[in-house]
Amino acid sequence: MRRIYPDIQDNPDIAQAYAYPGDRPWLRVNMVASTDGAAWLKGRSRGLSSKGDRRIFQTLRGLSDVIVAGAATVRTEGYGPVPPRDWWAELREGRPEVPPIAVVTRSLGFDLDAELFTDAPSRTIVITCESAPHERRKAAARHCDLIVAGDDEVDLPLAMAELHQRGLTKVLCEGGPRVNAQLSACRLIDELCLSISPMLVGGGAARILNGEPARVSLDLSQVLEEEGVLFCTYTREQSR
Repeated sequence: MRRIYPDIQDNPDIAQAYAYPGDRPWLRVNMVASTDGAAWLKGRSRGLSSKGDRRIFQTLRGLSDVIVAGAATVRTEGYGPVPPRDWWAELREGRPEVPPIAVVTRSLGFDLDAELFTDAPSRTIVITCESAPHERRKAAARHCDLIVAGDDEVDLPLAMAELHQRGLTKVLCEGGPRVNAQLSACRLIDELCLSISPMLVGGGAARILNGEPARVSLDLSQVLEEEGVLFCTYTREQSR
């Protein structure tokens, strides 16, 4: 892997390249897309991924305090508990050995007996709203940390504030496109890490944002490259 912007460097330190700023809470979105903008291939992101993308994916997880994902992504991508990794020890010094996963869901429409909710090394967080079925909320609370944010829909600014109050300020969002769009509409995204796969997909795949319009100006801060895959980092100017 090499960095090609803002300077040229072979074999950059990936953890250093993606270090969180230390002076404030920070929400980072990590996604992969084809060259024509598709966020998945045959319904899943794995077909767009590469060795370099998976290496960065794991590094970003190791750097984070919490991993946020929408319920549809958790179901489609087959999320399980985050496994501990020996090489994370330095990245996670003073923190739990793995970050918890926080699942955003309005309906709680998934299997609460799955391993993600019953056997995660760091207790899974479920973020829902008041309109979620009461019995499902009670079931979720037995296995998970429950955050109720909003009335009919999940209030994402309130949910992020609740995570911050728990000391989870280095937030990594892994999508999917609908959650990304909602976060963008609320001006909550500080950084986008986008892996661009050299592939044309076409068809009806969603883009990395799929929802209400949200025009947010970004600055390109870094580009890495490996085997034709571009790893772009964009940041949002806080004054915008």
